[in-house]
Amino acid sequence: MKGLHQQSSVLSALSKHDLVPTEMVDKISADFIQQSKPFVRFLVEDKNYNAQKIATILSRSFGYPLIDLAHFDTSLVPEGIRNEKLIRKHNALPLFLRGKVLYVAISDPTNLDALEEIQFNTGFTTELVLVDEKALHNCIEKVLEEESGALDISDIDTEELSGIDVQEDRNDDEDTATGDKEDAPIVVYINKILLDAIKKGASDLHFEPYEKSYRIRFRVDGILTEVAKPPIALSSRMAARLKVMSKLDIAERRVPQDGRIKLALSKRKSIDFRVSTLPTMWGEKIVMRILDSSSAMLGIDMLGYEPEQKQIYMDALAQPQGMILVTGPTGSGKTVSLYTGLNILNTAERNISTAEDPVEINLEGINQVQINTKAGLTFPSALRSFLRQDPDIVMVGEIRDLETAEIAIKAAQTGHLVLSTLHTNSAAETLTRLLNMGVPSYNVASSVTIIIAQRLARRLCTQCKEEEHIPEPELLNQGFLPEQLDNMTLFKPVGCEQCTGGYKGRVGIYEVIRINERISSIIMKGGNSLDIAAQCQKEGFNNLRQSGLKKAMQGVTSLEEVNRVTNS
Repeated sequence: MKGLHQQSSVLSALSKHDLVPTEMVDKISADFIQQSKPFVRFLVEDKNYNAQKIATILSRSFGYPLIDLAHFDTSLVPEGIRNEKLIRKHNALPLFLRGKVLYVAISDPTNLDALEEIQFNTGFTTELVLVDEKALHNCIEKVLEEESGALDISDIDTEELSGIDVQEDRNDDEDTATGDKEDAPIVVYINKILLDAIKKGASDLHFEPYEKSYRIRFRVDGILTEVAKPPIALSSRMAARLKVMSKLDIAERRVPQDGRIKLALSKRKSIDFRVSTLPTMWGEKIVMRILDSSSAMLGIDMLGYEPEQKQIYMDALAQPQGMILVTGPTGSGKTVSLYTGLNILNTAERNISTAEDPVEINLEGINQVQINTKAGLTFPSALRSFLRQDPDIVMVGEIRDLETAEIAIKAAQTGHLVLSTLHTNSAAETLTRLLNMGVPSYNVASSVTIIIAQRLARRLCTQCKEEEHIPEPELLNQGFLPEQLDNMTLFKPVGCEQCTGGYKGRVGIYEVIRINERISSIIMKGGNSLDIAAQCQKEGFNNLRQSGLKKAMQGVTSLEEVNRVTNS
């Protein structure tokens, strides 16, 4: 009876949108009784309905996000949970992990049994994403064909952590300095900390020595949380171990150092860490940034853009020339937005070069240059070299000075698509920042295509969030419009075993501005950021605050979190 109800729900949605004629519903139901294959596959293979049209209609009808698997990187599929029996039984494919959430591709949104069984077998909270049946079938076959018994980090025993492959260059002196057998427990402990950080979805790890204590903190969903307090006596030995792994000079404790670690979790999966040391009063503080390439390959649909914002971004990426600028503070997700765009553009027909400081994530098929100021390799010098290398697309990690800005704008005006970042608080301020650098207003107006200002807000946990009742006067004071108050429901964080303080994961909040003739005119006339922002409002472009309130109205995040990330 349950299967019949699910089948009926799918047919009802397809019939309502005129894909399946009403008079055919009963016949299709009767024909399907003879089948053992999944219902949506039956519609595609036996009844010749278009898989993409079915997926689009079901996404709208059931409210689940729809993603395109055509260019999905199958290496993102978690290796320890590629259970062929489970995947084929439910016609469902675990796609990728974000924190503790496992996103599962399904072509039939009524197939909730698949989510429950996959959640039971993996221990991860599952989220459904819709895909079209043909793409799902092809992707499943590809993943299972590639499967070669990869390692599941959730099955690693603490006693075996010393065997994890850290790709490092070590010599006899370094091994002696770190104590060999005496430091074996330190090796195991450090490896456990790194794996715990990966499992918890941390973005950064902080190892901090003080006069009478030592603490380790993880930054999860943008918030620092203390996870351990090892004995202070281990401070120097832990610092030495981390510096050996990072290929740094363990004898030098007086100046900051920067390095990298590559942690191989399996034959096909590795995670990079960017490491920074800082001499403090009581020892070396070490901060590690986790550079997980999977975050750059999630696809634009997973980043949180509103449909109209996504379209503006996609239109700009489709242009042969111009400049796309992404702005926001450190940790606001600028890199992921840029890399997502580069992945869309990354085809065999295009020559793409990037200048970054540092190169955070390695992207196959893209020529990435690490800036080295001491050696004379600066952003301007790298850009000049790019323009002699027949580029189609150029990405500049950050526009920091007039020289870099001028070369980037010249590239954007001479047939190249340029992507870059600035550190400003809003899209309008980005334009005035370029003007204040000394870039002529006509160059800014003619070269900049779009500006994306962004922040990252914590997502409310879907398991425990509760409705929040706020008086109407306060809602109006917060920026909601009177017409938005009807039937609007806001939610607040509660907290449960599945989340951290009522939140789990993060979502982007964006201000996406297309530079049109009217905005260009204000720039040419020397208008300030307030003038530009006012015109953007007239054009209907939501600012960060408005976009954040929209996410609160959708139940994705809380008003409290919107206030935190938009500084209101």
